[in-house]
Amino acid sequence: MREIVIDTETTGLSYKTGDRVIEVGCVELINHVATNKSLQFYCKVDKEISEGAQRITGITNKFLNDKKYFNDHCDDLLMFIDNDPLIIHNADFDVGFINNELSLLGRPKLSNPIVDTVSLARKVLNTRVANLDYLCRRFKVDLSERDLHGALLDSRLLAEVYLELRGGKQFSMNLAKNNQEINKTNNNKTINQKNITKFTPLKEDVELHRIMVSEIKQPVWKKYNY
Repeated sequence: MREIVIDTETTGLSYKTGDRVIEVGCVELINHVATNKSLQFYCKVDKEISEGAQRITGITNKFLNDKKYFNDHCDDLLMFIDNDPLIIHNADFDVGFINNELSLLGRPKLSNPIVDTVSLARKVLNTRVANLDYLCRRFKVDLSERDLHGALLDSRLLAEVYLELRGGKQFSMNLAKNNQEINKTNNNKTINQKNITKFTPLKEDVELHRIMVSEIKQPVWKKYNY
């Protein structure tokens, strides 16, 4: 199973006010595990990069002066992602920006299946905190190289987080094995397998849970002396 982790960096927070994509980074996954295939490019823009975006990414208009426009990278991007599912952290943001770039070129919007890892993390971990730094710390993913936000680096970090959210490397190995068996036998058998991942809550989660519980009026468990 092929999936693509994708991230963008932009001139600002809203394409609706004219902000544009300045960097795209993609990482290929096979059975939820990153391969050595990736795609990265910077985009020259005629829009001033906001101070906030420069501070977060380190990217300046001067740096982009000798880069190509998004139009020159568009075919490579669409070829790389193909029709495969896209794994994106806060998907509405990145998909909105990419679709805006495509629309400006008269191209169709993305139709790929989308997995939003913010929603996935909140569901799997039962937490309201789901930013990438937090998830990397939770799964002990190395953040030492993340002094600044970069689309390719963030895609690689997200690929590791996504693998953990899907059950870890053992789950991926089982998935790959199952896929091989299915392809070999071609008998459409359903393989049922339980994969239990144990998570240790972080202090942030414990505190958020304590606050949430304290705000509940007349909790039902008090009736039963829990």
